[in-house]
Amino acid sequence: MIILFNKPFDVLCQFTDEQGRKTLADFITQKNVYAAGRLDRDSEGLLLLTDDGKLQSRITEPKNKMKKTYWAQVEGEITDKAIAQLEKGVKLKDGLTRPAKAKIIHPPKNLWPRKPPIRERKNIPTSWVELSITEGRNRQVRRMTAATGFPTLRLIRYSIGNWSVDNINNGDYIITEN
Repeated sequence: MIILFNKPFDVLCQFTDEQGRKTLADFITQKNVYAAGRLDRDSEGLLLLTDDGKLQSRITEPKNKMKKTYWAQVEGEITDKAIAQLEKGVKLKDGLTRPAKAKIIHPPKNLWPRKPPIRERKNIPTSWVELSITEGRNRQVRRMTAATGFPTLRLIRYSIGNWSVDNINNGDYIITEN
């Protein structure tokens, strides 16, 4: 079984928290499932959970190069030069990233409001980029966009492999078979 969860902002990718923060247990009622990968507390979108250890490994193992697609709202009007840099690979403190697929997109349609909203500056526009990567370093997409001069303000994981958040409201989930 696979659970496709559209994780809201400010929710931890674990079932318990001693500090009383929101966790998966506030949304997922299914027992004996585990997150296949992580999504930072300040990121939103698709999180896969499963009761199948082999599938969990296949999804999370970097050697399998499973594609993950993100929508990032960045500060400033992202440039073609920055897109080219993302596609070539970005030098981070922990090394060069694998080449990504990147493109400038319009704000995604049917996007749920984020609570709380992102900080917006009156004189600085924002833009959206779609970024597909095949590795999953800690805060990788945020670090990649920042390294190109466009810090991420809002990050949504749209898809993992063939699974996506399409038709799943933020905070809801669907159960499917592998």
